[in-house]
Amino acid sequence: MLRKRFGDVISRQLDLFVRENLELLDACEAAERAYDTAERDQAEERYGDYQELVETGTEILAELRDHYASTLDETAAEEYELAFNRAVAKQLPRFSLEIENF
Repeated sequence: MLRKRFGDVISRQLDLFVRENLELLDACEAAERAYDTAERDQAEERYGDYQELVETGTEILAELRDHYASTLDETAAEEYELAFNRAVAKQLPRFSLEIENF
């Protein structure tokens, strides 16, 4: 039921996020590669760079989610947030680890 109820709006929101944040997504990919190939003494710093980018993306997604949820009644908002977070986990997993904390 949740997938049908909010699936279309969530799909459009995630598509919009991707279209509007291509540079951020590319930067995340590059930062992850830099971390993966970093020498041991640079790995921690590279991982920190990657985490900052992921946090930025997660914040943007949470803002999208929360803005839409604010237009719903409490029960619907809770259902929507769960569905949104699941969709992020499936489609944009790097941003899903902390989204519930935003």
